[in-house]
Amino acid sequence: MSAADEAQRVRALAEESLGEAVADVAPLSAALGLRRFHRVRTASGRSAIARVETEEDPAGRPPGIPPEPALGPIRALYERAGLPVPKRYGSAPGIELLEDFGDESLYAHSQKCSAAETEALVARALDLLPRLQRIADNGSGVEAFARKLDAPYFAYKADLFVRHSLAAALGRGPTAAEEAALRDAFAWIGAECARAPLRLAHRDFQSQNLLLRADGSLGLIDLQGAFLAPPEYDAVCLLRDSYLELAERFVDAQLARLRPLLPGAPDAASFHARFDLLTVTRKGKDHARFLYAAKERGDTRFLAFAPRTQRMLARAARRAAGLDARIARAAELLSRWDER
Repeated sequence: MSAADEAQRVRALAEESLGEAVADVAPLSAALGLRRFHRVRTASGRSAIARVETEEDPAGRPPGIPPEPALGPIRALYERAGLPVPKRYGSAPGIELLEDFGDESLYAHSQKCSAAETEALVARALDLLPRLQRIADNGSGVEAFARKLDAPYFAYKADLFVRHSLAAALGRGPTAAEEAALRDAFAWIGAECARAPLRLAHRDFQSQNLLLRADGSLGLIDLQGAFLAPPEYDAVCLLRDSYLELAERFVDAQLARLRPLLPGAPDAASFHARFDLLTVTRKGKDHARFLYAAKERGDTRFLAFAPRTQRMLARAARRAAGLDARIARAAELLSRWDER
């Protein structure tokens, strides 16, 4: 479909859903995903966001795992639970017309405010997690409850890291034994996480998906990837966010504050161990995706965040090294980043 045809389809949906003439349809810049977005403005000054589905990036999910489900059911579930998600105005095949939360992400705001203000916003965002994790499957058929962070996801993250990032960590091409060591470490982490309680997770609970609305409240977007995961997963996404520089004393304080608030409060040792282990796999995947986007798509915007990502990854691996010899070996390999 041409850009002009897409804009016309968006315009027609908006005029039907909002009941007034559309003055402008403007494309918005995208993130790492391939989905496209437009801002719609009506003649009276109202605005909305059109979310347009596109052909999937084959590197975006593990082989054998179904594509992300439709946005509608999980958005409605979050809305019923009182979470701050966009209202839905209407839809057409491949397009959802949603409430416009504006352009000010938590990340964008952090670039122009003090560290204390950023920390306050992050703490407010973390307060959403106990509410999210209390959402249970009520038999509504929402696909998120049939999806979970399991062995194929950990194998996928390991494969991405081995193919795109391990050479960068080592400063040379890896040997077969080094590749196997990283895959073994990620598989061990997957087995450890398989023993954890599972809670509903947003799955990409990071600063570019948290928007600061006009009234100062936070809104949550990019909802369709939700799945079941250990209770630490979304906290890793935000407190180990590649786009934010958060002080360690703040991260430690927020983890101590958050843990007892979560449903079935995890014991402290397991909570902190899984937080570090999930950081290794999450940051490994993120680093690899940054390099993949630059190499395969020519999109170099995210390379600026690669050094911060690798520091968080290597540090988490060192902290978790005492848990198992496979993690210790991975930590030793990743320490090469610090030696250069």
